[in-house]
This record gives sequence, structure tokens and C-alpha cells, in this order.
Amino acid sequence: MPADDSDEPVAIPITGELDLHTFRPAEVAALLDDYLAECRRRGILRVRVIHGKGTGTLRTTVQARLRQMPSVAGFATGDETSGGWGATIVTLKPDNSC
Repeated sequence: MPADDSDEPVAIPITGELDLHTFRPAEVAALLDDYLAECRRRGILRVRVIHGKGTGTLRTTVQARLRQMPSVAGFATGDETSGGWGATIVTLKPDNSC
């Protein structure tokens, strides 16, 4: 089996759900920006970001980044049916450039 080359781009399905478990913390901000931008382009305006419960550091990082993004209308910690505090539900503003 070939060695995993971490410099190769990874194709991520755009489904409205982004699971961050397999990504390095340093990749999260750029990944979040790109994923949410593509969701908006496709008209997906509600996105569940799964960051896990852990120590809460990744949740804090994700939510801090979301606060900086003008394309984000709002976000909230998941409820009991959407992952609880291991997920953040993001509402995006429509992409009016389409």
C-alpha cells in the first residue's frame, strides 16, 4: 500500500456535515473557510461541524473562526439530536453571487 502523503489534497464530500476528527488543528481554519464557502455556492446553508467533545479546544477554535466569518449568519452548539457539545450547527448567509 502506498505511503500516505500529507501534502496531497484530500477530496471532501460536500454534504452539509464536516467531521474534523481526521484533520490536524493547524488545518482547521482554512478547511472550515473552504468547506463553508463551497456549501454556500451549492446552496447548503445549514452545516453541522463535528469537532468532538474532548477538552473543548477544537470547539473553541472552530467557534472563534466562525465569529470572524462574514458569511456566517449564526451558530450554536448542537442539541441532543445533533451531537451535543461535540458539534456546532452553522447557519450560513445565502451566496448572492450565484
